[in-house]
Amino acid sequence: MNDMTYFTTLSTVGALFAIALGVFFPALAMGRAISQALDAIARQPEAEKSISRLLFIGLAMIESLAIYVLVVVLIVLFRNPLLEYLLK
Repeated sequence: MNDMTYFTTLSTVGALFAIALGVFFPALAMGRAISQALDAIARQPEAEKSISRLLFIGLAMIESLAIYVLVVVLIVLFRNPLLEYLLK
């Protein structure tokens, strides 16, 4: 195997690891946020609208983290900036 094969293999494994972590932790945060929001609504049903509004804003912010990870992983996989140094 040459250097290029090792580089692409490590790059792919790193991208898979990054996307796994980048999806796992926001999913945990979303689950906790939804759980806490449901608990708050159960305690104060009259505040349902404000809690729901804040929940959706928070979920959008959490989801944006997973999207950023996806974008970075796609950049690493399809246009790896270190690849040009390896080819020289």
